[in-house]
Amino acid sequence: MAQATWEKSTNARAALARGQKSERIKFLIGGVLLLGVVLYLVFSGTLLGARYFITIDEVLKDAQYAGQTVRVTGVVLGETINIDDESQQTIITFTVASFPQDHPNLAEALYIGANDPNATQMQVRVVGQPKPELLRQEAQAIMTGKLDANGVFVIDELNFKCPSRFEADAPVMGQQDHPGMELSGNAG
Repeated sequence: MAQATWEKSTNARAALARGQKSERIKFLIGGVLLLGVVLYLVFSGTLLGARYFITIDEVLKDAQYAGQTVRVTGVVLGETINIDDESQQTIITFTVASFPQDHPNLAEALYIGANDPNATQMQVRVVGQPKPELLRQEAQAIMTGKLDANGVFVIDELNFKCPSRFEADAPVMGQQDHPGMELSGNAG
């Protein structure tokens, strides 16, 4: 009788050991899969979407962006801003120009882009949104949308970098030489 009990204990221990091994294997497989997913997300996020936006030159000159939703940056040309709020939906149109992306001073880069007659320009249109408070001369626009068949960039999402944050770094010029630049120093 004692031996029969002993055999049952041995069988129970063996079954318990097999169960623990299978649990460890399940956790190991789950951990490897989880690690694989995390690594995939990290690499796809950094390699494929490493850039926050593309330039105006790229969206206008590269056919791969035609009809695709892209995020583009440019400097606003203040004299081109037109707001039509007489219709059922507000329509805002303006022109943005490319600016030096590798310039160490953003305020100077925006000034250069806004005043360079050779800078690539793109007409943009926003429908159904109120006039953004920061829409003004030399503001950096970060726009998400699509280039339509007429070459107008139709915006779904529009953001601006506050130009007043860069006023302290702006080139020293008279107000007449630098229209639209407020020298008040207010943070935006």
